[in-house]
Amino acid sequence: MTETELLNNLLAALSRQLPDPDDPSARRLINGRGNALAGLETVVADWFPPLLHITLYGPCSDAGLDRLASALPALFGPALGALVVQQRIVAACDVRLLYGTLPEPCVAQEAGLRYLIDPLARQNLGYFPDMAVGRALVRERAAGKRVLNLFAYTCGFSVAALAGGAARVVNVDMNGRLLDRGRRNHQLNDLDARQAVFLPHDVFKSFGRLRREGPYDLVIIDPPGYQPGSFSAERDWPKLLRRLPELMPDGGEVLAAVSAPELGRRFLLEQFGVYLPGARLVGEWTAGEDFPERDPDLGLHLLAYQLPAGTLPAE
Repeated sequence: MTETELLNNLLAALSRQLPDPDDPSARRLINGRGNALAGLETVVADWFPPLLHITLYGPCSDAGLDRLASALPALFGPALGALVVQQRIVAACDVRLLYGTLPEPCVAQEAGLRYLIDPLARQNLGYFPDMAVGRALVRERAAGKRVLNLFAYTCGFSVAALAGGAARVVNVDMNGRLLDRGRRNHQLNDLDARQAVFLPHDVFKSFGRLRREGPYDLVIIDPPGYQPGSFSAERDWPKLLRRLPELMPDGGEVLAAVSAPELGRRFLLEQFGVYLPGARLVGEWTAGEDFPERDPDLGLHLLAYQLPAGTLPAE
């Protein structure tokens, strides 16, 4: 496919997905990486009013970027305040503000909550739109509960849990800088920081501390698909599941996510079946209609399990 054809497809798709200018909510406008949108397989476009953020998983010439900078303000009208294009090519990444001025602070709004984003980041912005369904589920289930948020990243689940009335949330992530942004997310939403704990620890070296902070009624497990030196799904999911009963001896609910296409939904089902057979599957969700997938098994999957009191891991 030529660059001209790609840009034509992109502009045509955005013209069909123009957001409501009065709706402040973040939205995924194009989810080409799901391989369900012919001609857009290398494109992701997210709307964080008034910012349009486009990721291109392939090269685009300066002339092509100039075309976007000219066409998109005309297409979106006054609703568009800024346009950022991120190009990811193998390990390299180039990010450019092509139009307008970034708002300060720059946020993604979701269900009345706000999450800080960094549009000029070279990879992840600090917020994953496809996990909106997960944050909604946590908010619905959190009232009065003690929550453990593993691999907390910027603590979106914690914000949702406290907004839903959680009694306490413990956030764990190796990256203290991301946890600091998580604290700011709590402040941004006027949440009581005394109800949240932020532990910049390696999950696998901290089970003693986590036991002392617990027990928990709800545990959220949303690890990265693969990060050299910190997480490998095949190696580390069994470790997590074997240790869960000691963190929630009175039972409770586990929300577990997998979003690695090379693993798929069946991987997580098999892990629970083998390493925590006493857990009962009570629900499962995908990211929703804004995230079409050619193979539905390969997109984001969120599974809810109930752990009866006294559940034991497999021998």
